[in-house]
Parts: sequence; structure tokens; C-alpha cells
Amino acid sequence: MTVTTVDEMRSRLGVLYQNWAGKRAADILLLPKAGSDRHYFRLGKPGPTVVGVYNSDHKENEAFVYFSRHFHGLGLPVPQVFAHDLENGIYIQEDLGDLPLLGMLEAQRTDGNLPRSVLEVYEKSLRQLALLHIRGHEGLDYGKCFARPTFDTQSMAWDLAYFKYYFLKLAKVHFDEQLLEDDFVSLARYLDTAPLKGFMHRDFQARNIMVRDHEPFFIDFQGGRFGAVQYDLASLLYQAKAGIPAQTREHLLNVYLEALKKLVPVDESVFKEYFRGFVLIRTLQVLGAYGFRGLYEGRRHFLESIPAALDNLREWLGSGPLPVAIPHLRQILQQVVEDKNVAKWGQKPEKAGGVTVTVSSFSFKEGIPTDPSGNGGGFVFDCRGILNPGRFPTYKSQTGRDKPVIDFLLQNTQVEDFLRHAFAMVEATVEDYARRGFTHLMVSFGCTGGQHRSVFCADQMAHHLKDKLGAQVVLNHVVQDRKNWRNEP
Repeated sequence: MTVTTVDEMRSRLGVLYQNWAGKRAADILLLPKAGSDRHYFRLGKPGPTVVGVYNSDHKENEAFVYFSRHFHGLGLPVPQVFAHDLENGIYIQEDLGDLPLLGMLEAQRTDGNLPRSVLEVYEKSLRQLALLHIRGHEGLDYGKCFARPTFDTQSMAWDLAYFKYYFLKLAKVHFDEQLLEDDFVSLARYLDTAPLKGFMHRDFQARNIMVRDHEPFFIDFQGGRFGAVQYDLASLLYQAKAGIPAQTREHLLNVYLEALKKLVPVDESVFKEYFRGFVLIRTLQVLGAYGFRGLYEGRRHFLESIPAALDNLREWLGSGPLPVAIPHLRQILQQVVEDKNVAKWGQKPEKAGGVTVTVSSFSFKEGIPTDPSGNGGGFVFDCRGILNPGRFPTYKSQTGRDKPVIDFLLQNTQVEDFLRHAFAMVEATVEDYARRGFTHLMVSFGCTGGQHRSVFCADQMAHHLKDKLGAQVVLNHVVQDRKNWRNEP
């Protein structure tokens, strides 16, 4: 049965919780989305606190529930699934808190190195990863995989095509289609001969490792399949956003190998040779994802990760050849890391530094703000077509800067699509103004009361213009500024 609204999801999860806990959940709080179509809720009080999940993809749900119960039964660090109603696309699982390993790293890092406490969690994660790969594989029914049961040449071909179409094409990198495809085939066939295989998580990165009481727990393994164990290792150690130094990566690689050797025989030289190949294919897959999410969809944090991913690629190119010939691919990759235009992605350009943009939120009831520059105005975006959080008692006293309101807008409205179009229009004008020597532009967002939707959109536009274009931004929240709030986005 298809569930179409957040209220329906809450209702069905509430019933499932009550049937499991024997108590009604007084709180059912919608949590921020994490890049997928799944919806997460925190349920509890007066009963135990759990996380409820709604996902319309039934095969994905079946895979997650099966994998979770299999791994949990083996003592592996995954969330326990307490109850499910797969017909309605819902299940409830153990609450692991809100701290991913990447968040822990970003909060504690003060220089390029990993703080000792963070390094210890990485080490624990890698020891547990070896167990997931080998012990988790034992007795696992790969027929339950919802995407594909093996990470084979076909799976690799899809990842490489992702890189070709969403990175190379969008970057306008010229290549010989046939020569590139020949090298893709050669690379995939070589990697498919890796001798050591087991359960492959498929997206093993620090965002998908939750930390509770200094212990790691793995999530988002529903896309897992049978494959080479090096892939997950490359995913974690070469995660662009984490920026793990080379010396630390080598240390962590050895931590994993020591744990792995306690489980199966390992030829370290062969393992590391294939590892380099999987570092390459994972890096290309990630660049394809950054290209799609950043260059195509315009999501800022994906764009910001591109320079670090290119650093990983540059380091890989300098580390020597693979046992398989991929001459055209190497040539293209060298071209990518040397391309000055590509190198600027994710960095603040200086081309708009001479333009000041006044970004305002306002209430249409009080009228559109006047242009202080004397130019007669600029862009005015009407946010009233976005569902108003102010209609709900929970959010009436809050603003578009409060986390519950932000979560509501991101989860229940099309505000991201709205902003993506607004960003594109304003960017083009700011760049044109910079070229022509103009110094000021006004951008205003209006809603009914100037409190929720317009405030959120104005803040997002201000961040976007500063981070992507390097523009000078003056931020005004007309209604809220009268209340003497701290106007700091």
C-alpha cells in the first residue's frame, strides 16, 4: 500500500510502535533526510526511543531488514530491527543517535590530522569491517539483494558510465568514446578477478558510520552485495570530504589487514595491488556522483567536495601503473586534474567579488522592500506557493532559521527545487554584473508573514552567493530584524 503524506507515515509508524512496545508513542518527530527517498522519524516517550523508517521501495526494505537481522544475529555492529510492516513500507529500528563519524571528525579536527579519539573510531570501524566482509558473508542469502547480487563487470560498467556522463560530459572533457570504453572494459575485467571477496557494503563512508559511546555502528548497507572487499576500504579511506592524510590511510589500511588476516589467508602484495584499482573506480564513481549532485543539480556541499576528490585522483595518478593497460583513461584523467576550469569547482571564485547583493526576506502584507542602491529593485521571489510551516501550531513561534522549521521545509515541500531555479537566475545576473562593472543587485524573498519560508530562502541564497560566487552579501530580514534577533545566518 502506498503512503503519500508525512501524516500517513506518522500514523502507520505509530500503530507499529504501539503494537511492538505496548505503549503509544507521544512523540513522532520527522528527522532530516540524508540523500535518499527514505523518511526517518524518531519515536518514543513514554516507551523506548526508536527510529521509524518509511520507504516506498519494498525490495530495498526487504533487503535492509534481512541484512540487519542476519548481521545483528552474528554480533556485528548494525541497528537492530524491532518490528516491520513491509506491506506498508515501514519498520522500526534501534536508535543509534545523531553523530556520524564524519560529523565527529569535522567537529574535532583542528588541523590536517585525525584527532586521536577519531582515529580510534576509524580503527574500530575497520576491524569490524573485516568481520562484516567475512563473517557477514557466511550463510548470507544474496538472493535478497535488491539491486544486484554481485559487484561484477556490469556493476562496474554502470559506475564508469556515471563518471563519463555526469562528470566528463558536464566538464566538457573531450575523449574518444571507443577508446575510453575499451579501457573501461579492461579495468572492470581486471578488478573482477580480485581473489578475496565477501559481503560488500557498497557505500562504506564516514557518513554511514554512527558513533554511540565511542563505538561505531554501520548503517545504509541495503545496497550491499557479493564483491571484492577492497572496494569498501577504498570508499572509507579515500572519502573526499574526510581528507584523511596519506600516512594515516596507510596506517588504517594495515589495521584492516591485520584484522582480515585473523579471518582468512591474505597475500598482502596482491591485496594492495587490487586495492589501488578499487581506489580508482571508487574515485571515478564519486566524481560522477559529485558531478550529478553538484554540477547538474547545483547542490553546494557536493561541489565543495570536488577539489578533494581531484586531489585523490592526482595522488593516484602519481602512484604508478596498474597491471592492466588503460592508456586513454589515464590520458583523460591527467587532463582532468590539469584543467584549470575544473580545479575551480567548489572553490570561491573572485569574479563576483566586486558585486554587493542585498538579500532580504519580507512579508507581502507589508510590501516589497525598497532598493537602497537607488537602482529601482531586482529579483522578487514569491515563496507563498511553498507549504507554510506557520499553519501548524508546532512552528508558529519559530522562524525559518530554527531547525524544526528547516527540517519541515526540506521534508515536506519542494523548496529545494524552488531555490535551485532561483540560484540559477541570480547567479547568471551576478556574473553578468561583475563583467559589466555593476556593483549592486537586490534579491528579495516574500511570504505571508516574513517569518518562515522567506527567512529560510533568503539565508540559503546568501550562503550560496558567498560560497559559490564570492559575492559580497548584505542580509536583511525585514520582519524579524524589528524583533532585535541576532541576524547571523
